[in-house]
Amino acid sequence: MLKIVCLCLLLPTIVCAQTIIPEEIAVASGNSQVLTLHAKGEQIYQCTIQQGVYSWQWQAPKAQLFDAKGHLVGSHAAGPEWTYQDGSRVSGKMIKKVEIAPDSTIAWLLLEATQHHGDGVFATISFIQRVKTQGGLPPVAGCDGNHLDLEKSVNYSSDYIFYSGNHNHAE
Repeated sequence: MLKIVCLCLLLPTIVCAQTIIPEEIAVASGNSQVLTLHAKGEQIYQCTIQQGVYSWQWQAPKAQLFDAKGHLVGSHAAGPEWTYQDGSRVSGKMIKKVEIAPDSTIAWLLLEATQHHGDGVFATISFIQRVKTQGGLPPVAGCDGNHLDLEKSVNYSSDYIFYSGNHNHAE
């Protein structure tokens, strides 16, 4: 915990919805926050071998999205893609990441929207931030010749902040 506090004090930051956002994953001016959703689910890893070394490789997320009142309002899956209850969807690609606590949780991310489907809430999303992550790191053991191609799911949670506006990268 002390690492996180020290890191946050040293990094240039902005405050967004009660969360301190590191400057490295800040969204450019001209974008406005539309929605924050809490995700609970799994990060899926597969045991692979590359150049004779076994390791867990990330495959996909699988999570449910909840609003501020705790109501289920959507899902998050491979792509990465987010689907809202109104049928709208947005896909994105990672632009930047910040390792906040690499020994205990997956990175915070800035993703740029690449595709939209439907006319709902996600139709105009330009950027997505993944923040306040907990868990989701690859398994630490069990990837060897006896487990090749095995998939393991690791619990995680995070908040996703959705922005609408221009598609210029962070300043």
